[in-house]
Amino acid sequence: MKKKLFTVFLATIALLFNYSEITAQSKESMSKIRNIILVHGAFVDGSGWKGVYDILIRKGYHVVIAQIPLTSLQDDAATVRRALDKIDGSVVLVGHSWGGAVITEVSNHSKVAALVYVTAFQPDKSEDAWKWVSSQPALPENGILPPDKEGFLYYDKEKFHAGFAGNLSKEQAIFMAESQKPIAAVCFTTPLSAAEWHTKPTFGIVPTADKSINPLILRTMYKRSGTKITEIKGGCHAVYMSHPKEVANVIISATI
Repeated sequence: MKKKLFTVFLATIALLFNYSEITAQSKESMSKIRNIILVHGAFVDGSGWKGVYDILIRKGYHVVIAQIPLTSLQDDAATVRRALDKIDGSVVLVGHSWGGAVITEVSNHSKVAALVYVTAFQPDKSEDAWKWVSSQPALPENGILPPDKEGFLYYDKEKFHAGFAGNLSKEQAIFMAESQKPIAAVCFTTPLSAAEWHTKPTFGIVPTADKSINPLILRTMYKRSGTKITEIKGGCHAVYMSHPKEVANVIISATI
């Protein structure tokens, strides 16, 4: 009889343990943000996020890639707001390069729960991205050309590999250079109207070999804001393409 009672006792303890474990896992699952919006930067489109996108969707996230027009801060922000409006639930907003200014501009949207800056500009309210572009001398490999007669900026094709896509193959860099998407110069001189990195969880990636945005600029911005910084040793400006796993891991950490 005692042996039978002891067996029942052990079974009850096991059930309670399993229930607690399942409940904890359920709570963890419920606490995670399942929606992610990826925003590209200047000179590229959203297709470069493919590697990061594949990793995230395999882990069960709902991922949207916002194709911003690069015609003005207002136009780019409006595109991201439309994407946010269509999503059910909280969102981690991710921006690369110029996309960092864009996600900052829409960071006061009620669905934005966290921000991830992938070698990205992080201005404050009333600041513009140019303040940070001009805060350090341009690196020799940087290939951003002066505005053309219509006010658009292009990246020097001869410098695209070394300056933008150093970790990628020469062939891939050539394709990216030939298919590049110009950005209106006015984007960089338009002050932001919001900056909720003051109040929302914020993460930043610094590729140590970025030749388009000096890593010193990135570290200064991120330290000012209290951003949780992850450095990717040897990463280039297109780090989201060359190191998709590392970038995806930072995004995932922002969902918890």
